[in-house]
Amino acid sequence: MTCACAEDLTPLAAALAELLVAGDVLLLSGGLGAGKTTLTQALARALEIGDDQYVSSPSFALVHEYTGRLPVVHMDLYRLDNEEDVEAAGLADFFERSAVCVVEWPDQLGGLAPEERLEILIEQNPPAARRLLLVPRGSSWQQRLKRLAAHLTRCSACPPETDTPGEGMR
Repeated sequence: MTCACAEDLTPLAAALAELLVAGDVLLLSGGLGAGKTTLTQALARALEIGDDQYVSSPSFALVHEYTGRLPVVHMDLYRLDNEEDVEAAGLADFFERSAVCVVEWPDQLGGLAPEERLEILIEQNPPAARRLLLVPRGSSWQQRLKRLAAHLTRCSACPPETDTPGEGMR
């Protein structure tokens, strides 16, 4: 799917929030300024996280936690080098919590990435458009991605382009 600007990530976040359950893991990849934190902010609003809990990038804290309809754990692994750093910081333990885990810069997870997850790659296309690729990992996400695509097809802001069934959505 292609969104004209970062603010157009809101329909995706709203549709995604309807499908999320405690224990879900979202891995957000993309360059600096691609919209990873913006997507997380939109997701937080859709999950009824109040304005009193400002959602910001946890680049220096590594993790922020928020309370809403579902609890959200927001991690930023940019400053870490590898899965050993992730493990040493105790961040892999958050995947066992009854919360939605949103991870920016997930490459550092290495083998610690949960099998059931939704990977979201945000590519920035100048001047402001974003192209998103959603890749389901695990049977639960493969089923939910079909429902997400159907929902977004009805939404005109970021209509999806579908790849081979079960492999991903652009």
